[in-house]
Amino acid sequence: MGMEQVSVFLEAMAFAFWFVIGIIVLIALVLFVIDRTQKADAIRRNYPVLGRFRGLFNTLGEFFRQYFFAMDREELPFNRAQREYVRHAAEGKSSTLPFGSTRNITVVGTPLFVPAAFPPLDDQFSSSEPLLIGPHAATPYNAPSFFNLSGMSYGAISKPAVRALSRGCRMAGSWMNTGEGGLSPYHLEGGCDVIFQIGTAKYGVRDAEGNLSDDKLREMAALDVVRMFELKLAQGAKPGKGGILPAAKITDEIAAIRGLPKGSDGISPNRHREAGNANELLDLISHIREVTGKPVGIKTVMGDPEVFTELFTAVNARGEQSAPDFITLDGGEGGTGAAPMPLMDLVGMSIREALPILTDLRNRAGLKDRIRIVASGKLVNPGDVAWALAAGADFVVSARGFMFALGCIQALKCHKNTCPTGITTHDRRFQEGLVVEDKDKRVANYVRNLVKEVEVIAHSVGVSEPRLMRRRHVRLVQPDGSSLPMDRLFPVAAE
Repeated sequence: MGMEQVSVFLEAMAFAFWFVIGIIVLIALVLFVIDRTQKADAIRRNYPVLGRFRGLFNTLGEFFRQYFFAMDREELPFNRAQREYVRHAAEGKSSTLPFGSTRNITVVGTPLFVPAAFPPLDDQFSSSEPLLIGPHAATPYNAPSFFNLSGMSYGAISKPAVRALSRGCRMAGSWMNTGEGGLSPYHLEGGCDVIFQIGTAKYGVRDAEGNLSDDKLREMAALDVVRMFELKLAQGAKPGKGGILPAAKITDEIAAIRGLPKGSDGISPNRHREAGNANELLDLISHIREVTGKPVGIKTVMGDPEVFTELFTAVNARGEQSAPDFITLDGGEGGTGAAPMPLMDLVGMSIREALPILTDLRNRAGLKDRIRIVASGKLVNPGDVAWALAAGADFVVSARGFMFALGCIQALKCHKNTCPTGITTHDRRFQEGLVVEDKDKRVANYVRNLVKEVEVIAHSVGVSEPRLMRRRHVRLVQPDGSSLPMDRLFPVAAE
């Protein structure tokens, strides 16, 4: 290259450099004028252009905290250690770890299981047996697994997510709850047992006016895989408020399944109009059970325990056949795709406090063998599930644990239709990342491995299978760092 060519090249590079600088200055001037004249953001108005970096760093901070700065046990709502357990279980990997636990066992409320001095020998262990629900229904349900999938609606989660969950639940022998969004063809694809949830909007079993339709109830009940009906009164993330499905997530198909118009948010009433007190609730339960012939239960959150006392008193006045066949108790720490922050943060009793109270009230009412208790609310790891069974639950359900098994990375975009893993979005570009034929196996692995490790805990405390664990097998850490047996803190044992 001659000197003349070098000179031309350098001139071109200098021109390109100053051209780029000019473009940057022009953009900065335009942004300066825009920021200085807008009235919505005080930071951008007072610090034009520079103020924009605050929003950028705010967004990036969430990413950097999750992957670089937060310790394994620090994040909320689920920390890295919890998510990693589910990932390892879903991949079928061993949960064996080296060196020692990273869990701080001095945190108040931490359950510490009591090892037996002389546990059963290896050949004396057994797996949990199926448990009957709804003995007074025409078609009772003998539920095979103590760990199952909680309600997640098609609409709140995507088509491939529902398909993978349905197939995975069938492989693992657990039930799948439809959520309040009605029954889609994708719930049925895997052939697993299905719990049809009836929300306050009656999606899937409503008439043109939004009232409960007996004909549609019979239509759902005629499907063999639909084993039970769950009447949703409340959920942990938003007690006292109905479900919310953003308009952006309502496709033509979802609108048809739910009976919703397109273009507006799907908002459910805050309660069932037919059930304004305990007796009206029992009337509604009995009606659905009579029409469908299947067991019928309720899902709710504890506030004032007296409400359950009134319910059990009403049941005993009518006779035990009038009782709900099961009660799904969600904790205030329960999750959802979209909920107002005050309700998500501040309303509803934690499952850690509410579950022992509910099981005691049921047992005092003499209804232990009649009403099954299903525990819900951030119970995704073996220790959480084992604690719930020891506290008195008959079953445990999880939604977010199954989401992690599908590949959820806790991006916190469930309500934006931009979920990067394809789980809570209807954008096909994102859904392509969720391969049903792979994720269904991960779901099945998660359930099987969790159940196996809950059985390991049960054997360690000296019983042959998980439902034989009792409160005396668990100690809870107190504010002074000591621990007390759970049966002393909640003295009416769930024996």
